[in-house]
Amino acid sequence: MGPRAAPGRPGSGGSCGGGRARTPAPAGPGREARTGPRKVASASAAASTLSEPPRRTQESRTRTRAPGLPTLPMEKPAASTEPQGSRPALGRESVQVPDDQDFRSFRSECEAEVGWNLTYSKAGVSVWVQAVEMDRTLHKIKCRMECCDVPAETLYDVLHDIEYRKKWDSNVIETFDIARLTVNADVGYYSWRCPKPLKNRDVITLRSWLPMGADYIIMNYSVKHPKYPPRKDLVRAVSIQTGYLIQSTGPKSCVITYLAQVDPKGSLPKWVVNKSSQFLAPKAMKKMYKACIKYPEWKQKHQPHFKPWLHPEQSPLPSLALSELSVQHADSLENIDESAVTESREERAGGAGGEGSDDDTSLT
Repeated sequence: MGPRAAPGRPGSGGSCGGGRARTPAPAGPGREARTGPRKVASASAAASTLSEPPRRTQESRTRTRAPGLPTLPMEKPAASTEPQGSRPALGRESVQVPDDQDFRSFRSECEAEVGWNLTYSKAGVSVWVQAVEMDRTLHKIKCRMECCDVPAETLYDVLHDIEYRKKWDSNVIETFDIARLTVNADVGYYSWRCPKPLKNRDVITLRSWLPMGADYIIMNYSVKHPKYPPRKDLVRAVSIQTGYLIQSTGPKSCVITYLAQVDPKGSLPKWVVNKSSQFLAPKAMKKMYKACIKYPEWKQKHQPHFKPWLHPEQSPLPSLALSELSVQHADSLENIDESAVTESREERAGGAGGEGSDDDTSLT
């Protein structure tokens, strides 16, 4: 995937044609859910279903695990430097499903401007980075894309649909869900290709999502599962906090913000940082947009009524108690020093570490 000058590309600024821009409504338990398939109005309401066996069926067998987009190298931050709501990974010694405060905090950080440095802005796609410590090349990354001709509901479905993700996410090596936790939380596995010649990474994450009126949040953080220890052929990374904020701007338009703070468990070269923010992240966002445009047609040919993220009763996942999981702390994993690794000739030629070509035949 790559920059495209075709009709229907991401908008070049402002609201999408005909789509009415609006100020995002605040998240929280007081905001009502949309009508339609079963959704939860707040994280606390979802968590209350934990003890109800029929209601514990998860809304997803899919993976919107953190690194569906390329991430910048991140550090394990000190608690004092983090926003109040980053509690799932930073302030908890035990695994907990994110609550309403966590979702509000994630949304606030997605919408924040202070402390972020704009590194890319073109054709409706913007990328910002934020240094956690000024003397280190470790950052958070935030990407935002205007999606004309893509309703928020369609983008939400695309991020959830694991079979379709295997078609458009050429970074993915393997992805699957492990178990459901509540109606809006599950645990799963995701491994992805890194720019060559870096070693590929994987994560085990607890993912949670919350539809809020016309908007949606999907976010995750790393956990440990006893049956899925680190693999010898991959570097186990840590998602400190990663996710998506999808905001409707009209009946057929939306804006998506991708926010990631991931510890790759290794010292990475500066060229990886630069390439992530200047090339890989914008390219991945644009490919996601193209996948959204083609999704309705694809879905009609592939189990059109199967959407367990909207219809929990369709989920085949087994239940799992939170007590079976533990928080994945970055300092408990091995660091891999790749700071001296040079960019491969293939990468310099635009190979983008497995991003794949712009050929869309796989999306049909």
